[in-house]
Amino acid sequence: MAHNKSGAQSHNHFPWHHVIGFATSIILTLIALWVAMYTELSSTLKIVTIFIFGFIQAGLQLFMFMHVREGEDGGWNVINMLFAAFIAVVIALGSYWVMEFGVHLNHHH
Repeated sequence: MAHNKSGAQSHNHFPWHHVIGFATSIILTLIALWVAMYTELSSTLKIVTIFIFGFIQAGLQLFMFMHVREGEDGGWNVINMLFAAFIAVVIALGSYWVMEFGVHLNHHH
């Protein structure tokens, strides 16, 4: 019975962590947009900055919304998160590489 009472109490409070995580995600997105649209940085530096903000935002969302720290097998959560981060980096950087350098592959024929 005490377990149900504590569970009910935990659902009655306002989800400040979710609000803070959402607001921080919006702020990071707006900063990345500002860097892309209104700064005089080189294209390469803009892209690197956007990638950095994107990875910070992905990590923030994993901890704030996906509850990575929770669960009985926390070690496996961390391993799965690192593998997912590796896949995300490969996809993001691979996509950028193909878009940037793949265009010039047909010029030699």
